[in-house]
Amino acid sequence: MGTAAVSAVILAAGEGRRLEPLTNRRPKPMVPVANRPLLEHVLEAVVAAGIDHVVFVVGYRQERIRNHFGDGDAWGIDVEYVEQSTQLGTGHAVLQAEPAVNGPFVVVNGDRIVDPSIVTTVCDRAASGETPTVAVTRVDNPQAYGVVSLEGDRVVAIDEKPDVPVETGRINAGVYGFSPAIFEAIRETTTAGELTITATLNDVASAAGVYAVSYDGRWLDVSNLWDLLAVNAALIGADEAAGESTVGEAVASETTGANADSVSVADDAVLADTVRVGPNVTLGGATAIGRNATVEAGAVVENAVVFPDAVIGAGAVVRGAIVAGNARIGPNATVAGEPATVVVGDAVHHDVALSGVVGDNATIGAGATLTDGAVVGDDVAAEAGVVVDGRVAPGAVVRRG
Repeated sequence: MGTAAVSAVILAAGEGRRLEPLTNRRPKPMVPVANRPLLEHVLEAVVAAGIDHVVFVVGYRQERIRNHFGDGDAWGIDVEYVEQSTQLGTGHAVLQAEPAVNGPFVVVNGDRIVDPSIVTTVCDRAASGETPTVAVTRVDNPQAYGVVSLEGDRVVAIDEKPDVPVETGRINAGVYGFSPAIFEAIRETTTAGELTITATLNDVASAAGVYAVSYDGRWLDVSNLWDLLAVNAALIGADEAAGESTVGEAVASETTGANADSVSVADDAVLADTVRVGPNVTLGGATAIGRNATVEAGAVVENAVVFPDAVIGAGAVVRGAIVAGNARIGPNATVAGEPATVVVGDAVHHDVALSGVVGDNATIGAGATLTDGAVVGDDVAAEAGVVVDGRVAPGAVVRRG
């Protein structure tokens, strides 16, 4: 039994509230990095591993996922969809896939990008009956994830986001190999809160055992807004190292008002094929600019993710920032600052490399400034010359004085 006989279940039902306002109109897995949805990068690893049957578990704003991936023909695979109508945990999400799989399968998260190699390894283990299998990787901040305790190649326990110091950097990488027996194990799991897959795995680890597979390849996680910038930079850098073209014909064919020679484009900038770029524009490194976006004369964009249909006005400076769909940054506006303190829910994050976020359809007036990790909601209108910091609620008007 090869990888083609193993299905993949991709968990993509979540809302991603920590990524608001970017997830108000799209599910978290459809937020773009390197000009493609997170979920497309995830799917490509699964396809490259030789899997041709994929089950998406969808929920929040699922039409965006269904419309983008369709029946899978564009990737040469068969795609099915199952719905998790209420987000009741990862174990509950896996359970929704039961009618769509009839043999061994792998589970991956729709918001974590990994190399095909680990999907292949877990696939092979599942195909040979070595299940459940969990991929384990090392990170610098293990307490933000599920910390894994091992004895040899067996999982002893997975401790979700422990609030005490840990002695290991090993975490659950979010790639699993299962047989259909896992469904009954999930149903038998008792838990006070969400039904997580790690709760089931802890039960199984103490009874029948769970295999661990070590993984030290690419593992890119998007938990917070600023992670988008880091993941975007990593993906563009990987494409550049692989010799893939990052700058399309956009600069040459769509430059308005001047020839392309007046535009400076870094090697690690990726432009969609319908971007319009004015004269004397500087597009710095680690930058992705989406379809139909416009960068007007003299603007500087660097270390930024610019969604489709956005406009960066003449002379504007956008560094270390995210500009969502159809947003407008006015002439000579500035979104560029030092490391900031950003509040997400009840958590305060210090020294965050994020100058600002501008939500969908928001307008930042001429000469305005976003500073200190400002997060501007959808449909906000910030008037000319204002200084914006903190969080601005969707639809608000920000006036001077």
